[in-house]
Amino acid sequence: MNFLKQLFGLGTDTDLTELINNGAFLVDVRTASEFASGSVKGAINIPLDTVSNQLTKFKNKSHIIVFCQSGMRSNQAASVLKQNGFTNVTNGGSWRSVSVYVK
Repeated sequence: MNFLKQLFGLGTDTDLTELINNGAFLVDVRTASEFASGSVKGAINIPLDTVSNQLTKFKNKSHIIVFCQSGMRSNQAASVLKQNGFTNVTNGGSWRSVSVYVK
């Protein structure tokens, strides 16, 4: 399981509960129609193909958690953000996995 967490960008020592409780910016990078079918409470939708055009939405956030259906698109989104200087990014994997941490 640790291998999969590391593959999809969720390190073994990442505590999503703490990040979320401290006001992490929750971003669902699935398509608008996928997002409309259900997502994490309090999340906003910035589809993967628009992340690089919407970097200003990520500025001044204490921490950013990106997620999608399986973790693949969120891994790409995290890479785009990191390539653009964001160091406070966590790939949360699937939206269902992240949702268990949100109250």
